[in-house]
Amino acid sequence: MIIKILGSGCKKCIALGENARAAAAAAGKQAEIVKVTDMAQIAAYGVMSTPGLVVDEKVVSTGRVLSAEEIGQLI
Repeated sequence: MIIKILGSGCKKCIALGENARAAAAAAGKQAEIVKVTDMAQIAAYGVMSTPGLVVDEKVVSTGRVLSAEEIGQLI
């Protein structure tokens, strides 16, 4: 599983990445967490509000920091 965090690297993006890592660990899934900071790549996903969360190339959240529990339900 590949989880991408879309954003500039701000505090919210970092928190979303940590929550995604915790959710994958709690679910017992192997996940590669990738940070995408290039605005052209972020726009290519159709994300206009960061942070964005992409799981296996599917955008599942934009514009907010999901909790580890919320991410767990999505993966």
